[in-house]
Amino acid sequence: MNKQENVKGPGKSDPLRGDTRDARIRYADIIDRPHHVSAKRPQMDRLSRAAQFSPFAALTGYDDLIRESERDVGSRIELDEDRKAQLNDRLARLLAESPAPEAAFTYFVPDEKKEGGEYVSAAGRIARFDQQSRSIILADGRTIPMQEVIAIDSPVFSDMN
Repeated sequence: MNKQENVKGPGKSDPLRGDTRDARIRYADIIDRPHHVSAKRPQMDRLSRAAQFSPFAALTGYDDLIRESERDVGSRIELDEDRKAQLNDRLARLLAESPAPEAAFTYFVPDEKKEGGEYVSAAGRIARFDQQSRSIILADGRTIPMQEVIAIDSPVFSDMN
C-alpha cells in the first residue's frame, strides 16, 4: 500500500468522512473569514437562489410527446359502394323535404396531430348542401364533409327500412 492511501486505524483521519480537527487545521487560513458579498451585484433572495437547485425537465416537451403517443385514435371506415349509394339517397330525401327535418349525422373527424381520428355525431336541420365542397351545412353553421359521413338518421327514414 502506498503512502497516499488512507489506512483507518488509531490516530488516522478519513478526509471523506470529515474529521473536523483535521479540517480546521487544513483550512485555518480561511475558515474564520467573513462570507464574501459582492459590491457590484445585489444579493439574490432565498427563493431565487433555491430555484437554481430545483429539478428541471431536461427534455422539454418529452412528457407531452409521451401523452400524445398514448392517446388512442380510431381509424377511418371505408364504405362500400352500396352504403355510399344508400347515404346519397338519404341525403337527397332530406334535401327534398320542406321544411328540413331534424337529422343526425355520424362522421369521421381526422386527428390534427397523428393519423386516425374519431367518429362524432351531430344533429340538426340541413340549411343547405354545398355542391362544390360536397359538404352538408347545418342550420347552426356546422359543416360536415359528405365523404366523412358513415350514417344519416332521421324520423323521415322510418319507411325506408
